[in-house]
Amino acid sequence: MTGAISLSATAAQAQEPLKLTIATEGAYPPFNFINAAGELSGFDVDIGRALCEEMKAECKFITIEWDGAIPSLQAGKFDAFIASMSITPDRQKQVDFSNKYYNTPPGLAAPKNSDIKGTTKEDLAGKTIGVQISTTHANYAEKTFTDSTIKSYPTAEEYRLDLANGRLDAASDDSVTLSQWLKTEDGACCEMVGTWPAVPEIHGPGAGVAFKKGNPELIAKFNAAIKAIRTNGKYKEVNDKYFDFDAYGAEIKE
Repeated sequence: MTGAISLSATAAQAQEPLKLTIATEGAYPPFNFINAAGELSGFDVDIGRALCEEMKAECKFITIEWDGAIPSLQAGKFDAFIASMSITPDRQKQVDFSNKYYNTPPGLAAPKNSDIKGTTKEDLAGKTIGVQISTTHANYAEKTFTDSTIKSYPTAEEYRLDLANGRLDAASDDSVTLSQWLKTEDGACCEMVGTWPAVPEIHGPGAGVAFKKGNPELIAKFNAAIKAIRTNGKYKEVNDKYFDFDAYGAEIKE
């Protein structure tokens, strides 16, 4: 009887679904945000839910401030971070990543009456540019726009407010999140100046799911799920809810 009970318990454990806590920022539309109903929404969130469904995992989604995400992930406060975090060499020293799940170019927005006509170092000399702290866009701006003043903000919402109120000359971020904001009433002040190709050494190959180091089995599950939803049409379904182009970007040859 003891053997039968043990076998039954083992079988029950084998059938128990994977349970994960997934964090996102919740302040970076259209990728992750709190909607009018007070619910967590966005491309990152819906992709996360699709991945959980593919893995048959029970997932709880929480929000965390961007600047505290990596330390909290390292401390094991959640299992994965899905919030448009670009895969970069510096971050890979701190956390592990899945394969990319999207890759869109950086861009620059400025007030409609601005004299800024381009996105080069020379175009932006003497200007004050807003960025979100600890992002690839902040890193790029600091390394490239060396004749400009770079002002960092905890969230994208805060630099947008300063840009709209004339306290910034321009702002740099992902071109998609900028474009979406420019379509809103709050973004009516401004326009897209331009985009530029991602620099691999700074921007990496795209955004991935971040994990605490040392869990290759979980990463493998996510990688398989990303590949599966790209194949079975679920990725396109989520993508088309937010964008009129394929946010995944060019296929990477494996």
